[in-house]
Amino acid sequence: MNKKILKLLNKDARMTVADIATVVGLSEEDTAKEIKEMEKSGLIRGYKAVIDWESVDSASVSAIIELQVTPKAGYGFEEIAEKIAKYPQVESVYLMSGVYDLNVVVKGNSFQEVAQFVAKEISTIDSVTSTATHFVLRRYKEFNVELGGNDTDERGNFSL
Repeated sequence: MNKKILKLLNKDARMTVADIATVVGLSEEDTAKEIKEMEKSGLIRGYKAVIDWESVDSASVSAIIELQVTPKAGYGFEEIAEKIAKYPQVESVYLMSGVYDLNVVVKGNSFQEVAQFVAKEISTIDSVTSTATHFVLRRYKEFNVELGGNDTDERGNFSL
């Protein structure tokens, strides 16, 4: 595993093998082989473009759902996290330390659609004891990529 290669791909997955090889000081053949091995082992799980969806589709809504759950004996949080991760509306699931157990990022077409999903699907799962939904109003940076350009905040300026 070459962390330099991973960092370069994480920053720009479209970087050519030749460019990566130059930066890390390996041959193109060795670099390509190393990337292929990391893909095969599952260390590299995929390549994805970071899209500013708010610029494309202002109708989509994202929410962060905080879940408190009672884990089942012998399974811990794994079973519930895997169940939640299977829903197509769910973008990510994280096990957290602190006040709540799972952080779930959900995407939908409207506030109502996300709220219905949480009420009818997530909160009805046996192990879920409470939910708190926080709607994302604007994304400024995602996956280390700044979004949104130079839009001004419509609330105006404030200074003391």
